[in-house]
Amino acid sequence: MKFHTTPLQDAYIVELTPFKDERGAFARTFCLKEFAEIGHTKPFMQMNHSMNTQKGTLRGMHFQRQPHREIKLIRCIAGAVYDVIIDLRKDSPTFLQHFGVELSKENGLMIYVPEGFAHGFQTLADNSELLYHHTEFYTPTAEGGVRFDDPLLNIEWKLPPVNLSQKDQLYPLLTKEFEGI
Repeated sequence: MKFHTTPLQDAYIVELTPFKDERGAFARTFCLKEFAEIGHTKPFMQMNHSMNTQKGTLRGMHFQRQPHREIKLIRCIAGAVYDVIIDLRKDSPTFLQHFGVELSKENGLMIYVPEGFAHGFQTLADNSELLYHHTEFYTPTAEGGVRFDDPLLNIEWKLPPVNLSQKDQLYPLLTKEFEGI
């Protein structure tokens, strides 16, 4: 695996380095020793699979509050998505900045999302699927979100958003007084 820094502090794009031969390919998607090199020490507690049938579907921007803030490792295993993260850590030099990257079955990239970030994605193809690793259990009472169309963030989605949940549409807009998570 190769770890590439992003413009957001502590967030990485993870590039797989597959071994290929006449049978196909093999790639490691997680190694505790290799992830320790970027400071990752927490165990992954939960793994989720997101299946999305329609191109343009938007899910996000989700996070969990203290004491359940989580690290996420996300990989697209079918189709393609535009994956976006937002740094919501008040003391971070990249506070309220966002970054987006295309994850697809073809490019095999993963995104490493640190604690204190919001995360969401938009499908760029029908029948797109993601695998998520989480360092915390899903805790409904710690759940929070940021509006996908918040003017303070000005995220440029690749397609007109469709299929948003009511909850995702109703998250509050950020203000300049936002204290972070």
